[in-house]
Amino acid sequence: MRIKLLIPLIILLLVACAPATSRSTATTTTVTAITASGIKGSVTIGPTCPVMRVEDPCPDKPYQATLTILTQDQKQITQFQTDANGYFKVDLAPGNYILHPESPKVMPHAQDISFTVTSGQFTEVDVTYDSGIR
Repeated sequence: MRIKLLIPLIILLLVACAPATSRSTATTTTVTAITASGIKGSVTIGPTCPVMRVEDPCPDKPYQATLTILTQDQKQITQFQTDANGYFKVDLAPGNYILHPESPKVMPHAQDISFTVTSGQFTEVDVTYDSGIR
């Protein structure tokens, strides 16, 4: 009789302990997601046609580029490459930064962009390279 009562009690104790571990992991994941911050955006290049006509539009195109993130006093934080469609997303601590688009030659060229990262948010920054086509 004691064994019949002991087995369900052991099973009940094991089941009761399992959710506590899962809840702890879920809480940690949620906190990490809430505190994530950084920068995200896209890179395009244009113009891509020598002559633009109303009947033949020539919109800017996605551009795979190398971008460097600097502190306000020009110290490099990280350097990365966008994907083939020009998209990027980088985790950064809250603060003020400069996004420096690298240029393989004189052209294409893009200007530095100053931006601020706020805690728990991803700042949207879009970069446009000048192709030099005129």
